[in-house]
Amino acid sequence: MQADNEWDLIRPERLSPTARARAGILRVSLLFGLIAIALTLFATPFLEDRARPILGQLRLDGLDYTATGSVSRTNTYTLRRSVLQETPQSVCVIHPHGEHTGDC
Repeated sequence: MQADNEWDLIRPERLSPTARARAGILRVSLLFGLIAIALTLFATPFLEDRARPILGQLRLDGLDYTATGSVSRTNTYTLRRSVLQETPQSVCVIHPHGEHTGDC
């Protein structure tokens, strides 16, 4: 004859109902966290490709557009800007041999 609760005879229930509820809440929160991470990993490249053309069409007035370039190692110079100059756009260029050009 076999008991219906044979497993309970061998290994009695150790967790209280509150402990089981806490474990369930933890499992559910981990599941939602995993789903959020998975959606982020899949959605980021998709949204990035869609946002790039939109950002290219925006006119961002009031920004200082700076053009960058390369200068060979033999051509070095220092650019200085000062709040004490007459206009904020004034730039002083100091060459390695000491010559100053621009608004110095």
